[in-house]
Amino acid sequence: MAAQILRRVVGSRSTQILSSPANPTSVLPALARAFSSQTPIRATLFPGDGIGPEIAESVKQVFKAADVPIEWEEHYVGTEIDPRTQSFLTWESLESVRRNRVGLKGPMATPIGKGHRSLNLTLRKELNLYANVRPCYSLPGYKTRYDDVNLVTIRENTEGEYSGLEHQVVRGVVESLKIITRAASLRVAEYAFHYAKTNGRDRVSVIHKANIMQKTDGLFLKCCREVAEKYPEITYEEVVIDNCCMMLVKNPALFDVLVMPNLYGDIISDLSAGLVGGLGLTPSCNIGEGGIALAEAVHGSAPDIAGKNLANPTALLMSSVMMLRHLNFSDKAEQIQNAIVSTIAEGKYRTADLGGSSSTTEFTNAICNNL
Repeated sequence: MAAQILRRVVGSRSTQILSSPANPTSVLPALARAFSSQTPIRATLFPGDGIGPEIAESVKQVFKAADVPIEWEEHYVGTEIDPRTQSFLTWESLESVRRNRVGLKGPMATPIGKGHRSLNLTLRKELNLYANVRPCYSLPGYKTRYDDVNLVTIRENTEGEYSGLEHQVVRGVVESLKIITRAASLRVAEYAFHYAKTNGRDRVSVIHKANIMQKTDGLFLKCCREVAEKYPEITYEEVVIDNCCMMLVKNPALFDVLVMPNLYGDIISDLSAGLVGGLGLTPSCNIGEGGIALAEAVHGSAPDIAGKNLANPTALLMSSVMMLRHLNFSDKAEQIQNAIVSTIAEGKYRTADLGGSSSTTEFTNAICNNL
């Protein structure tokens, strides 16, 4: 019953076709041929830190129960800096994603203020993951303040305030550079409109602060306007970031697809996740040029509960569903998503963050039983 309700709420939008404009089929011919013969597809898996290995194990268990022909190639965060990546991520792990062109990532923790390059930033930069796609929709049977949320945030992933260009001007004064380029802005705008058209979405909202940052955000807006002209069937609007936050909290149903520069996307996507129950329920997928897709759980590594069998694997499971849809494995994706939704809606097996007392193992077993 819960799965039927979800299909009515999300409708065809739940398919979440993630293809890029330059790669509209989303699936490389070799992958398509492999699926036709049910030959296992090799995908890179980063279990991550903290609770990461536990929730990654849940994904592997559910995939096995659902008979998904995925062969995992696991890579772990190193214990020393790899000079080739300037982070704890090894060059071999990045090559794995480039070779397999698809992957799944658990939470990764970067020590704060230690001078280490962010692990997530390393992945985005090295793999050129230019768009972060995060659907947020209300789950039937799980009550939150809103019951009609159905939006998608698309975040430019490679530049903006996260370009990592900071320096000290004089003692006591530091400067951080915000980089906005025409090429990156056009690329993410094109992807957002292509996504909206492909998934039957009606509106694209561009989030900005061009009234203050007239050069940087002004360029981003100009690029979005150019792309919008090619999609007259899609309603286009521009919303200032602070007003967008207020509108989301008052009435999230006003929005459909939102596209924005990096920092705004980081904020708005987390805010949107809070509308539907938090980061523990929200999937995410990063899209790169050439058809690369790296799905990920965007919540933290939760070291305080690591190893205690208490973690909620929903976000990583839902992200793995996005990965399957990217691979055109829609039947398996639908089967797993329905099992997750049914388990949460039934309420018998829920982890503590969902108001229950079940362990990670019990929750995962319940999903497998609902397959």
